[in-house]
Amino acid sequence: MTVAVRPDPTRPWTPRVAAQLAVLATAAFIYVTAELAPVGALPAIAAELDVSEALVGTLVAGYALVAAVMTVPLVRWTSQWSRRRVLLVTLCTLTVAQTVSALAPDFAVLAAGRVSSALTHGLMWSVIAPIGARLVPPTHTGRATTAVYVGSALALVVGSPLTAAMSQLWGWRPAFGAIALAAGVVTVAARFMLPELKLAAQSGANRRFRRPVGARLNLLCGLTAVGVGAHFIAYTFVVVIIRDVIGVDGARLAWLLVGYGIAGLTAMAALAGPLDRRPKRSVLVGLGSVSVALAVLTVLASSPAHGVAAVLVGSLAIMLWGAMATALPPMLQAAAMRAAPDDPDTASGRYVAAFQIGIMGGSLAGGILYDTAGIAVTIAISTLLMICALGAVAASRGLFGTADAV
Repeated sequence: MTVAVRPDPTRPWTPRVAAQLAVLATAAFIYVTAELAPVGALPAIAAELDVSEALVGTLVAGYALVAAVMTVPLVRWTSQWSRRRVLLVTLCTLTVAQTVSALAPDFAVLAAGRVSSALTHGLMWSVIAPIGARLVPPTHTGRATTAVYVGSALALVVGSPLTAAMSQLWGWRPAFGAIALAAGVVTVAARFMLPELKLAAQSGANRRFRRPVGARLNLLCGLTAVGVGAHFIAYTFVVVIIRDVIGVDGARLAWLLVGYGIAGLTAMAALAGPLDRRPKRSVLVGLGSVSVALAVLTVLASSPAHGVAAVLVGSLAIMLWGAMATALPPMLQAAAMRAAPDDPDTASGRYVAAFQIGIMGGSLAGGILYDTAGIAVTIAISTLLMICALGAVAASRGLFGTADAV
């Protein structure tokens, strides 16, 4: 039975809508935690399965590759399914894949479980934000998208450290099993809490405007790939930056990473409202802030001094970087859905694919730059690319729809 969803513009944030968005945020939390699980469990997996740590590291890079390649084809293949059905399929796949991974007798089976999970990772992100957006009036799309993305931010602050701690205390298999159990629970919650959300048929008038919307979406996805790539060139070595550039290590390093995540959660909450009213200004503030933070870190990396001032300024730069880098993804995905209002799922899928390409490209380029030129040049290139993305957004016209004015 199809449930009609008619958001009440006078009461857009009812307790039921809040609960539904919480289910979506929890799904995002579990998926991102699962994606990053091998990072914290890397030594334990390598030791138990008798493989190198470098080989275990390919589980994360391979995950991003599969997600980037499969997102758009799977979005098209499932285009006639209800949105809830698509989300349930992705969550069921995650549950089974994590169970297989937790029970894997060797690395090949573990890798197969990871690939299975990666197959639907992009598909999940292509529908989860549009589902959230359809639960509220169009005036609250940005806030709903941000609410969903709180789950991914919490995965960095809570989920990933928690699975790493579980892997150290009890082994990586219980950690992977806990993720599978949590995925099963949220699958049941999604089945009973979310409406079915059938796709609306496109009208002839809407189809006539497909080409301009496509050009706008292509530009947005291209800028997303550049911006995400610029971020990951440096972020791949964030621990190295904190340790060697700022001069913070040990427990203080861990706490600064936690601060990075908390700053991101705070910025997401602060910018949720402005995102709906002034989307272009919000994105410009985000890109500009990240550019400033990276520029400061570039200057610090060029100086060998590790005094109190360097620690203070560098720590503030890390917090600013974390705040805006975490807040930018919901801004960009909301913009992608606005670029194709008659087909937000496909638009969201293309955005996710561009995001994954940015992760792969940035991580690969960062590794090459770090090995050949050092950390200072790596951060400098990241800064320059981020400034390029900032300039392109500033020069754009109509990229963020009717509310495009700065």
